[in-house]
Amino acid sequence: RTSLKIDCGESRIGKKPVEIPAGVTYKLDGQTLSCKGKLGAMEHTFPRQMIITEEDGKIKFTKVDETKQSRQLHGLCRSLAFNMLNGVETGWEKDLVLVGVGYRCSMQGKNVQLNLGFSHPVVLTPPEGVTVTVDGNTKLKVFGYDKAIVGNFAATIRRLRPPEPYKGKGVMYAGEKILRKEGKSGKK
Repeated sequence: RTSLKIDCGESRIGKKPVEIPAGVTYKLDGQTLSCKGKLGAMEHTFPRQMIITEEDGKIKFTKVDETKQSRQLHGLCRSLAFNMLNGVETGWEKDLVLVGVGYRCSMQGKNVQLNLGFSHPVVLTPPEGVTVTVDGNTKLKVFGYDKAIVGNFAATIRRLRPPEPYKGKGVMYAGEKILRKEGKSGKK
């Protein structure tokens, strides 16, 4: 019996060079990429399995060797650099919607107050670099320059009351589809 050998090519995401948006200044120092834009500044140190080079205004990631770990990191490192460079210039946002009777949100200074059917309102403080805006009573917009922190804070809000499948009540991302279940039928 012979074993099947799969020859993996380059990552489709990893082989694309990262274009630098206009208005962003960056500095590449060995494995550390630091960038600064109108919304803030970020810095990240990439693992040794990646070689980071600059080619005519673009940043390119190549693998040092063909190990499994370097193949896994190839697309990830390119995506992290893309998220950094675009985040400091245009920012990232997540929209949340509150669905349910009595579910509402409001701002208290920089803090977010959520009424989600608990016996008390939930007050959350956004992390540094993240701003939250409220549209009406039931729509939240989380905005910031670090995509990971924006997504994490939006997930923290959603985790307080995730949408349930019977009535669809809860905190959900805008455009999120909830698989609905039919309730029990009872006696006839």
